[in-house]
Amino acid sequence: MCAVFALLAMAAGDSLAHGVAEDDKAYFEQTTGVQLLPFIYLGAKHMVTGYDHLLFLVGVIFFLYRLKDVGAYVTLFALGHSVTLLSGVLSGTHINPYLVDTIIGFSVVYKALDNMGALERVLGFQPNTKAAVLVFGLFHGFGLATKLQELTLSQDGLVPNILAFNVGVEIGQMLALSSILIAMGYWRRSAAFQRQAFGANGMLMVAGFVLMGYQLTGYATA
Repeated sequence: MCAVFALLAMAAGDSLAHGVAEDDKAYFEQTTGVQLLPFIYLGAKHMVTGYDHLLFLVGVIFFLYRLKDVGAYVTLFALGHSVTLLSGVLSGTHINPYLVDTIIGFSVVYKALDNMGALERVLGFQPNTKAAVLVFGLFHGFGLATKLQELTLSQDGLVPNILAFNVGVEIGQMLALSSILIAMGYWRRSAAFQRQAFGANGMLMVAGFVLMGYQLTGYATA
């Protein structure tokens, strides 16, 4: 499982600007009319390859052992990013993508620090974890919306296509989450888990800071 964290951290350091692939951009901009299945596929693909979103989800479920708890937190995250993805694209609400992605990077740092118990020690109280997941979910949704706002999308079939894209995002999230939960399940049963948990969250924190640094640099130089 530590290898998974290392790969995700390297992805954050090497790719840095998680966006829409060039071939997918061409499809988005050339298509007209209602194209539900392709947009579902593209939404799922975007989430499965979205290391910034996956890093945050790993942090969220890191110490959740009951499926009921996992479902509650993931539902809050899905609700948050669905609202801002749909409203951001359909209403044309624009937020600087560098700033949004900086906050997404900070969400990874925040969750890693929370898992390490640092927030409670520094603040003197435990912040509401569910509220934090919902709020950060809103920013993750805006992050998805800014990627689509960079494209010239046809108004013909836009609403059903964006809804289909959002459905795909949720499907991709479930697929990625299932794989993560299986890997976490094996890791938690090993004697090394408690020994490695702090270091793994330290890697999450570093990956989040790398994302933040890249986005802030982009904002300053854009």
